[in-house]
Amino acid sequence: HPARGHLAGTPAQALAGRAAGGEEPWRAGIVHRLDRDTSGLLVVDKPAGVVVHPARGHSSGTLAQALAGRAAGGEESWRAGIVHRLDRDTSGLLVVAKSDAVHRALKSLIAARALRREYLALVDGHPPARTGTIDAPIGRDRRDRKLMSIDSDDPREARSHFEIERLLPAAALLRVVLETGRTHQIRVHLAAIGYPVCGDPQYGTRGRFGLSRQFLHAARLAFAHPVTGSPVDVRSELPADLVAALERAERGE
Repeated sequence: HPARGHLAGTPAQALAGRAAGGEEPWRAGIVHRLDRDTSGLLVVDKPAGVVVHPARGHSSGTLAQALAGRAAGGEESWRAGIVHRLDRDTSGLLVVAKSDAVHRALKSLIAARALRREYLALVDGHPPARTGTIDAPIGRDRRDRKLMSIDSDDPREARSHFEIERLLPAAALLRVVLETGRTHQIRVHLAAIGYPVCGDPQYGTRGRFGLSRQFLHAARLAFAHPVTGSPVDVRSELPADLVAALERAERGE
């Protein structure tokens, strides 16, 4: 049977609150161990507002530092190997390698497109088809280097697949599967086809349906375990703020 983890959204909001209140994120319980003994990896349900890696303006309180603190605290002797990233205000699942060998194996799975990453996104408007593929290279925006764009001097291959989960009065809930993993890929791709992510302050409509961030959640990771070969399928429910926004969208507010 697949190894499964069901990571509820409402507790994630509580965890985010505790972490924001000064408690170290790893102590707040954000890190979820998939297997106690031989897994070689961790799955993390990241709340919105947590930065993955230190960067300008975010020198502390990052997920990478939380994981390093977990190891330094004596709980385990392992090196935090974050395999892929989520934007600060995107919530949901990340996989973290416990060793260099597992890190390389997971990277190989991503390169071979054998690590399935599914997201839920609420978008403005109704796409004309229930399913679609967006095949548009992405690079730094020519005018604003902080943004990404399909109009770039240095584009890299980028491909996203989507399916409509639910149609709402003025919006649609999409399930998006990444084939590649460029910075801001889903947000840029959906904006490029005219259906931006609700609440996205950079590529969409800020404040839509009461949102204080983009409605984008990494809802599922599925892959063959790089050590055991067993199927892994981990899912995360929508956190409370996105559930509330979805309810408002359903009411047409």
